[in-house]
Amino acid sequence: MKKLFTLLMMLGLCISVSAQIAPDKYWIQFADKNNSPYSIDRPEEFLSERSIQRRVDYGIAIDSYDIPVNPSYLQAVADCGAEILHPSKWLNGVTVIANSSSVISAIEALPFVQTTRSIENDELKQMIKEKTYFSNETLKPIDAKSVQDNDYGMALPQIEQLNGVALHERGYQGQGMWIGICDGGYLDVDGHEAFADMRDKGRLLGTRDYVYKNGIVYTDSSHGTSCLSLMAGNVPGKYVGTAPLASYFLCRTEDVNSESLLEEYNWVSAAEFLDSLGVDVISTSLGYITFDNSQFDHVYEDADGATCAITIGSEIACSRGIMCVTSAGNEGDSDTYPYISAPADGENVFTIGAVGANGNRAYFSSIGPTYDGRIKPDVMAHGYGVTVASPGGDSYYEGSGTSFSCPVLAGMLTCFWQANKHLKPEVIRDVLRQHSNRYSNPDNEYGYGIPDFLAALESLSIEENDGFVINSLISIFPNPSDGEINVELNLEGKTTVKIYNKIGKLLYNNEIDDYKVAEFTSFLTDLNEGLYLINVIGEEKNQTIKYVKY
Repeated sequence: MKKLFTLLMMLGLCISVSAQIAPDKYWIQFADKNNSPYSIDRPEEFLSERSIQRRVDYGIAIDSYDIPVNPSYLQAVADCGAEILHPSKWLNGVTVIANSSSVISAIEALPFVQTTRSIENDELKQMIKEKTYFSNETLKPIDAKSVQDNDYGMALPQIEQLNGVALHERGYQGQGMWIGICDGGYLDVDGHEAFADMRDKGRLLGTRDYVYKNGIVYTDSSHGTSCLSLMAGNVPGKYVGTAPLASYFLCRTEDVNSESLLEEYNWVSAAEFLDSLGVDVISTSLGYITFDNSQFDHVYEDADGATCAITIGSEIACSRGIMCVTSAGNEGDSDTYPYISAPADGENVFTIGAVGANGNRAYFSSIGPTYDGRIKPDVMAHGYGVTVASPGGDSYYEGSGTSFSCPVLAGMLTCFWQANKHLKPEVIRDVLRQHSNRYSNPDNEYGYGIPDFLAALESLSIEENDGFVINSLISIFPNPSDGEINVELNLEGKTTVKIYNKIGKLLYNNEIDDYKVAEFTSFLTDLNEGLYLINVIGEEKNQTIKYVKY
């Protein structure tokens, strides 16, 4: 994050474009956050309790990036005649619509405005028809018959390749975890059978449209539908995704009728909102290289993890304790630009390439390295010939693209993190790389390879100091939990168990033997919602874990 301040300045300075064609959409870069009514000492005014708790859990300080854009600055811009679209506190600016060059001139005269930048031309946009932005991705109908010989049905190969079924069997199916998705549309998510369980049980947390003001996200595109199904689908015996019991929030940030820099800024504003809600994971099956206005096209030098607006936003999201998972891109067979797209170049972004069921890299899967020489993608997942839900109530298609390998992996990662929620995101990423099949010999086509989630899960239990411990004293799953849990205690002679709440009050203190495990489990089940520390003290070692009841 050390480069971010300089880079935020560059967002306004490297391409400063005054109004030339109006109406147009612009990025307005503010110079500061002076005289803000908000304070880092009162984070509850702009962050949810869940978002604040994430920062507490991972030792992340609330800082100036968390402070919203000064509302008086936004009002002054509006008073100049611009229509406010979406502020960005992380980039400290706002996207607007201006219908004349005089409006932009007035905004540029404001003392706290650093620069203005045209990011979408309305006249050019009208000339673009059905822009194909998910290049090299395919969908074709399949016969979606119920498959009765396994619980996962048509989706079995996708999770089986990651050795993830065992995590689900141990109770880690995403319970209590929140996943945010940014995409171009979610046709029929409000009606398709794959999402009925999510809808009926209140795990569709909400939607927000960053393309159309007050828009309905269930329009325009089924790309988000397909991506969501790979995680959230839950029709046992027919189609089950990699995180079927997680909760989801859907954002539309991609305008499927054009390709402009505005969409990168839309994503950043959406990520800020998802952060404020308290999401754990953001899955992004989008990538940016070329635009309708070619003067804004990204070049390889931009793929340094610190230049593109969406990459900078992704890095800030990661610094807030969010796991950002994104597709590598579908340009791997290009003779001119086979490299990953933004934001896949982010240093802390978990970038996912695509393989087929046989484990071989899909021909289209974009490659690394980043411009500054880092290995990308990070890992691979099934993205060639996967089965996805598509509009039609009970329709399923065969799809290919890194847009699909991304959510397959993101859902599985969510379940793995659920099992080890006290681990920081960077530790989760490292453990998964270490348990991928090319870890000893990574390259820029496969990254570290295909993760083995069961091997990763079995390799560790975590002490307070985030050290690796074999043969842990206690395991609780699922964790977080709604109260229905399994508890395993590895009793070492005389074993004492203590439970503290998040402010350190001792709630339980007993010596445990084989006959008291059920009593201890019952005590955990009856706890109120919240975060608890469980300390198990054996004769030779002790262990402390965090337990979350929701």
